[in-house]
Amino acid sequence: FQSFQNVGKEKNFLFLSKKIEPSSILETAPLFDGLKKELARNKFSGPTFTESYCWPPVALGCDVIAISHQGNDPLLYIPPVLTLLQLRSDYKALPNMSGVSLILCPGWKKAQLVFDLLKKYSNSCRRLHPMLIMLGQNKEAASQVEIQGCEVVVTTPYNLPRLLEQKKAWLLGRLCHLVLDEIEVLFSDTTEQVFTILNCYKKATAQAQGNVPRQIIAVGTQWNKHITALIKEFMNDPHVVVTVIEEAAIFGNVQQVVQPCMNSNRTAELLKILAFTQRNLQKVLVFADSVTDVEVIHKALKSNSVVSLKKHTESKCNAECVLERWRKMHSSDTPAVLVLTDDCLQSLGITDATCVIHFSFPSPGVFGQRLQSLRDNFCTGIKNSAGDQEHTKAKSVILLTENSSCHAPGILHYLKHAEAKIPEELCDLTARVLESEEDQKFSRPLCASLKTFGICRNRMKCPDRHQVNLSIDTAQNIADEMIETRERVAILPLLIVHATNYFGRIVKKEKDQYTILAKEMNDYFKVPGCRISVNSVEKSVFYGFCEGAICHRVQVVETPAKDEENVCKVKIKYIDEGRTSQVNSDQLLHLPAKFQSLPPQAVEIVVCRVKPIDNEVEWNPKVTDHINHKIKGKLHHAKVVHTLGNTVWVDPMVGVTHLPTMKMWINEYNIRLEILSMGLGTDNPEHVGEIQKLCRQMPVLDHAERLEHFTKENTAGLEEASSPQDTSIQENSAESCNNSVTPPSSKPSIISIQTKSEDSTVLQQKGCHPQIKWFQDNVTVTLKVQILRAADSKCEFSREKVAFSAYSEGKLYVADLELYQSIIAEKSTCVIRDTEAVILLIKEKKGAWWKLLKDKNVHVSLDFEHWEESEDERPFTVG
Repeated sequence: FQSFQNVGKEKNFLFLSKKIEPSSILETAPLFDGLKKELARNKFSGPTFTESYCWPPVALGCDVIAISHQGNDPLLYIPPVLTLLQLRSDYKALPNMSGVSLILCPGWKKAQLVFDLLKKYSNSCRRLHPMLIMLGQNKEAASQVEIQGCEVVVTTPYNLPRLLEQKKAWLLGRLCHLVLDEIEVLFSDTTEQVFTILNCYKKATAQAQGNVPRQIIAVGTQWNKHITALIKEFMNDPHVVVTVIEEAAIFGNVQQVVQPCMNSNRTAELLKILAFTQRNLQKVLVFADSVTDVEVIHKALKSNSVVSLKKHTESKCNAECVLERWRKMHSSDTPAVLVLTDDCLQSLGITDATCVIHFSFPSPGVFGQRLQSLRDNFCTGIKNSAGDQEHTKAKSVILLTENSSCHAPGILHYLKHAEAKIPEELCDLTARVLESEEDQKFSRPLCASLKTFGICRNRMKCPDRHQVNLSIDTAQNIADEMIETRERVAILPLLIVHATNYFGRIVKKEKDQYTILAKEMNDYFKVPGCRISVNSVEKSVFYGFCEGAICHRVQVVETPAKDEENVCKVKIKYIDEGRTSQVNSDQLLHLPAKFQSLPPQAVEIVVCRVKPIDNEVEWNPKVTDHINHKIKGKLHHAKVVHTLGNTVWVDPMVGVTHLPTMKMWINEYNIRLEILSMGLGTDNPEHVGEIQKLCRQMPVLDHAERLEHFTKENTAGLEEASSPQDTSIQENSAESCNNSVTPPSSKPSIISIQTKSEDSTVLQQKGCHPQIKWFQDNVTVTLKVQILRAADSKCEFSREKVAFSAYSEGKLYVADLELYQSIIAEKSTCVIRDTEAVILLIKEKKGAWWKLLKDKNVHVSLDFEHWEESEDERPFTVG
């Protein structure tokens, strides 16, 4: 059964597998009275069009599948499920006459939303005791969960199996209503887990005694290929409600065909397609996006003896006339072909076409409108797959040309989940479009997910960029501590964004410039005459701002319109902490120039090699709250593995306590291990490598030019003030700054901008500097030069110098290294391998080198996979 429904002035598409009497008014909806009153109290504006068709079958206890643009809204199922749970008489065969509803959500965030709505609306019911269960990977957590008396459980496909290990018999024995929320996400991301749960539910149903209600509800925004198996194997004659025409076309098994051709050859390709359809007496609509195209196509068909009709806004024949001729052509066993523009489709109201040909490449919105003309030929039976030809009555043919790039990504996305055959040309075209769209994001911030986890799950929808922008990411006005590029630093986290992303300061133990500045600034603003409010506020300008007795440097980032008293709320950023807030403009103070000379001290800190469990894209608030309480405002020691602009990636980051009388630091905890111990985080070994890969994709200047572009490096004993090597006691941590197992790290580097005037050939003649990692023993020093398939390599040794050069993939790489101590040149060797060159230096004098080179080199870093250090060794220099 299928139908169109009119609601107001809009036409809402509706595809039903069985007839349903809609309930479009809350007062007459199949809900119990208390819930209706609660919905009204909360100013509920529904039922919506989709809800009016979903609520009745759900409230009757029927199996339901609902696909709608509103398919991610839990109110599609919560009100009727709560109504069902009030009917104790239906659950007589169960202990305490109470059944259990299980709601599976794709992640913790959606589960939290559903749980909050259940608490909100279950107040009007008898006590149902809803529970949100997020267990993590700690096995003992499941045994501590008490679910007896609970009638609604909200969880995820990863968490439920952990719960079933302990509570399987109790839960499955009472389970009556199984809800699959955002079914397309569940089936695409957790296919195995969902089918395991469905099989457990099916087995429990078969073993159940007595007449116990059983119901499966699946809601979502898109059709998924696994829904067919869900219907056939686990559901009992479900009601299928689809209010999205494109998704109904997939369920109705409309065959999607993409035909690549040149734009100049579209008409010839169209004639080939029509030659086949005419042999099968098809009813064909040919869609063009202009009057000119309609006329050209109609003329071409006429000259090739194809009888056709045409309709566009300038046609003399009205819609009724065209429609009558359309019907007569088919009834007389004549192939019916109508060429038309999209704006004529609604007036014609054709729904019985068997084939639509998209002569002009459709936008996603237009695509759905065109498919509506096929709806009378949608199949309503359950097919084995979307390409099941035995059940195919309708066909959609898209002509793909070199000019089809604009809407290619949207159409490709649809065709993929429709399981259509996709030509390589469409994939290539889409890739070029996405690359162009990525370039258009070049002024956007760098993707937060990419920084914190090394990956962005959905680049197509992500609004931020996924490539380095030198002018933004390597800003020049940054703290000296970042330019000095030390391996070991002391960090003071002040703003906790989430469990592994913070803003704070890099602190020097001796003569910390910000500590001196803050004291001077507080002393200055204590004098009443120095607190001078500013008359006008300008964006990006630095001001003073006092919070109690503490004064801060702030920068205005947003300035809205002023009110009648010339005072407005402005958004400010604390440039030495990283947080933001809104204040009145008259609270901002004039900041003398002497307090503005020190660059902003706030840096972004990312803890590496840990990510949320269960493929979650965000940290559970439990983890963030725990870390926030533990680390905010407390000193930490960290090893820097990479830097970019004012962002620093660290691994590990350790909370420390200083014992001045004993002259030692105590490691209290390791943040990464702390997260892992909660069971809500897991290892992320690719993180650092992905960040390094990201940064390798941008232009790099040689070492001398970098230092000239920025301020000079301070190479004097920077590590001594904050190095975790001073630690002699380790508590609650199996992994410290000294013995942590870390992936190969890259020397933190600040990368400058290549000016447009610089001749690229000169840069090429200088050669690129390869990345080099080194380690040592008492006799030798080993250098690993990271270079792929080196050709024409040269390696020259002298007593205090090594000169290496080679070509790789058309580029010249050069490393001219002045050594910190002497070597035996004639005994030193260089071996070229597939992915690296290994240089073995023989020391002239046995013993440890405290550094490799006389001068720092940002391309050279320690190989921590091979480094072994005794506890009494003093801090080492990386380059």
